[in-house]
Amino acid sequence: MIAQHYNSIHVENNLLKQIKIKENQLKIAQESDMIHVAEELQSQLLKLQSQLSEPQEQDVEIQALMSLLDE
Repeated sequence: MIAQHYNSIHVENNLLKQIKIKENQLKIAQESDMIHVAEELQSQLLKLQSQLSEPQEQDVEIQALMSLLDE
């Protein structure tokens, strides 16, 4: 359970780093009037943000299952 929690934190931290990088890239693309590049970066950013919310939902489900096993 501890290893799983560590892995979850590691994945979340990695996603946060990737999101920060994409945000910076998007800002540069917007400032440089690179419309198509900005659109693609926005799409990638949305995918990363959706991935960030998924592991948290899975953690809740896993915790619920683990609590059933404890009983």
